[in-house]
Amino acid sequence: MNIQHNISLKEYNTFGINAKARFFCEVKTISGLEQALQLKEYTNKFILGGGSNMLITKDIEDLVLYINIKGISIVKEDENYVTLKVMAGENWHNMILWTLEQNYGGLENMSLIPGNTGTAPIQNIGAYGVELKDCFESCEAMEIVSQEIKEFTKDDCNFGYRDSFFKNKGKGKYIITSVTFKLTKKNHVLNTSYGAIEEELHKNNIEKPTIKDISNAVIAIRNRKLPNPKELGNSGSFFKNPVINKELYSLFIKKNSDAPFYKISKNEYKIPAGWLIEQCGYKGKRYGDAGVHNNQALVLVNYGNASGKEIIDLAYKIKQSVYLKFGITINPEVNIIK
Repeated sequence: MNIQHNISLKEYNTFGINAKARFFCEVKTISGLEQALQLKEYTNKFILGGGSNMLITKDIEDLVLYINIKGISIVKEDENYVTLKVMAGENWHNMILWTLEQNYGGLENMSLIPGNTGTAPIQNIGAYGVELKDCFESCEAMEIVSQEIKEFTKDDCNFGYRDSFFKNKGKGKYIITSVTFKLTKKNHVLNTSYGAIEEELHKNNIEKPTIKDISNAVIAIRNRKLPNPKELGNSGSFFKNPVINKELYSLFIKKNSDAPFYKISKNEYKIPAGWLIEQCGYKGKRYGDAGVHNNQALVLVNYGNASGKEIIDLAYKIKQSVYLKFGITINPEVNIIK
């Protein structure tokens, strides 16, 4: 066990927050994870994956376990489907690019989402009309107390909108070590109706898109709208799109007839949080090194040396403004480390 001391986490979180880990250990194997969890001299452990869905607001005094377990393997396949087991430390986007090279379909709409595969089920990541749960078969997770590996089915995970068992009852109890997906090998189901995908395909004169075309379209759209974390610290969408009931929606749309919305059930409507934030005048605003991105109001950014506290203070200010103007509550999508 190589325990390092006073390690900067700036390179380990996409917001680029320069917090420090008092103790730091990179974990590359399942047995290494088991050993690390058994280190009794470090009472508390802080689990770190791709660092893409978190905002660190202070130095970490616990032992930071950086999960970097790699590997992709075929569990089973037939003429139509392939089942893949992907280890937690695999970069999400690189993994999708690999599946596209093999002509495996299902994940292409979620191209370029930052982070690692092991953290993806925690908030049921999604983009452009597709969510992780749509291709999810199961995952394996190590119970922190017993170090036993348990398999979780889709039902066990209790997926919701940017939500899962691991964000609620299972929070702080398990570390996901691998995720298993069921993907198509042919007769791919293409999802082009959400967002600007069709427009992007039309612009490139693509009438019969492949799964790779869908991925390329999503990458182009995301690159235009979202900043590269390597160039400008951010965690992608900072807020979840609020889902409101029919009564609140009726009041809202009466006053804001030009507002975009998505009807998701008989009594539920999703309102784009980015639109709400933009209407409150925050798009492109900067407060010191903390700010709101010029092209997408849903993205909070670190222009260089913002602290986690400065980012979260801005987030709370935005949340309050949206509520006062629209009577709608928006909540962070990112995991805030206080």
